[in-house]
Amino acid sequence: MTKNRAAITGVGIFCAAGKDVPAFTENLFAGRSAIGPVDLFDVSRFPARIGAQVRDYDPLDYFDPRSANRLSRADQFGLIAAGEALRGSGVRDCYSPYDIGVSLGAGASGMYHAELWLSRTLAGERARPSLLRGILPDRTATDIALRYDLAGYQGSIMTACSSSATAIGWGADLVASGRLKAVVCGGSDAISLLTYAGFNSLRVVDPEPCSPFSRDRRGISLGEGAAFFVLEDEAAARGRGAAIHGFVPGYAVAGEAYHMTAPEPTGTEAARVMTTAMNYAGISRDEVGWVNAHGTGTPLNDVVETKAMKLVFDELAAHVPLVSTKGCTGHCLGSAGAIEAVATLLSLKAGVIPRTLNFRGADPECDLNYCHHGTQSTDARVALSNSFAFGGNITTLVVAI
Repeated sequence: MTKNRAAITGVGIFCAAGKDVPAFTENLFAGRSAIGPVDLFDVSRFPARIGAQVRDYDPLDYFDPRSANRLSRADQFGLIAAGEALRGSGVRDCYSPYDIGVSLGAGASGMYHAELWLSRTLAGERARPSLLRGILPDRTATDIALRYDLAGYQGSIMTACSSSATAIGWGADLVASGRLKAVVCGGSDAISLLTYAGFNSLRVVDPEPCSPFSRDRRGISLGEGAAFFVLEDEAAARGRGAAIHGFVPGYAVAGEAYHMTAPEPTGTEAARVMTTAMNYAGISRDEVGWVNAHGTGTPLNDVVETKAMKLVFDELAAHVPLVSTKGCTGHCLGSAGAIEAVATLLSLKAGVIPRTLNFRGADPECDLNYCHHGTQSTDARVALSNSFAFGGNITTLVVAI
């Protein structure tokens, strides 16, 4: 198989940390956390009552009333972010709809609206059936294809918190293999009572804003949002004069086959997927400037990722920053990998390694450079973005400029 280079010609994001690329970029580099009180539903019964909820959001600012009523919160976020990416790329004006595909990573999807339907029905009210339309995880991909007239491949991937990272990798494969001329790929997810209660019941939600790689960290802070790349063949993009923001030269996906929720404790499997991604991209570890960590802030995950870094980079590990952007965005579950891939690309373009927020003091088991004390300048042209999910679903993207 000939392997073309997947160029990033469009970028879109909509999340608590920024409702478009310029706003997100500003907040990411300024070190502003979007984590705060959650009021989308009643959280008073839970020990943790915060999250990175999208605020000051009115669907009617983006959709007509009829569309707003039939779209779930996750669908709305996905359409907004995918639209920004598509407009920036211009691919719809250059290719047939049959040559443009959608590769989506999903999570709880329209669960929040389904919960509204259930609560109103149980209360004896007549709830709109349209509230249930978004409960299918593939609904967001379908809505993106319908709204933007994309008639090529359409697929949805559900591998928990690695879903949208894998969707980007699969999108790069579709372009690299020549099967499609362009793919809008990423993910969208929205917080819901189900996910909020579930993670609280697992006791992995921190009552304070998450503090990845810090002493006394207690867990995640949930978030929501959407992010997308438009990928297309580099030669075709250059031929039509498109602006190229970067590349996805490779990725790797693996199943740890270890435990449903806990990561493999030695870091061997995480190191394997990082190394495989670099090998597939044709880069050496010396070329990697930094790593955007999965970095959830849970006690075990952060230690395992630190161990994996040492296995991959050996004596270089102390000189390759491992940073988490989840203190800014929250953990956006099905869309986390895409949001972090966008953060990685924007940081590479700006020559900045973002800060890991909410430092609570050094942990002797997390003894690498996590950029806890501020952003760092870099001339790096390659970074890794890790997404390590429940069920041992682990993905590493290689992002380059």
